[in-house]
Amino acid sequence: MILTSRLSDPAVRAFVDAVNAGDRAAFQAALAPGATMSDDGSERDVTQWTEREIFSSDGHMDVESESDGGRHLVVDYRNSTWGHMRTTWRFTVTPDGTISRFETGQA
Repeated sequence: MILTSRLSDPAVRAFVDAVNAGDRAAFQAALAPGATMSDDGSERDVTQWTEREIFSSDGHMDVESESDGGRHLVVDYRNSTWGHMRTTWRFTVTPDGTISRFETGQA
């Protein structure tokens, strides 16, 4: 497992920290205005999806590995709805250091 403090990309690090802390405000601050996402290839509403899959279900990310400068993660993800699952996360980061898009799915 990679400690969050060791993740290469600061924007991705802020995202993972916010998820693991259950901190909605920090999570929103990590995202660019109008950020988009997909789950297993299907476009999702960021606010609805994150509330259901992260915040109201105690989502947590244990990062197994990173690549692409820290913008692609393999994660042991868990929440109270689905339990543990091995997932991939890909992030698009803006020049100002916020996340404009993330894509997740089963690894």
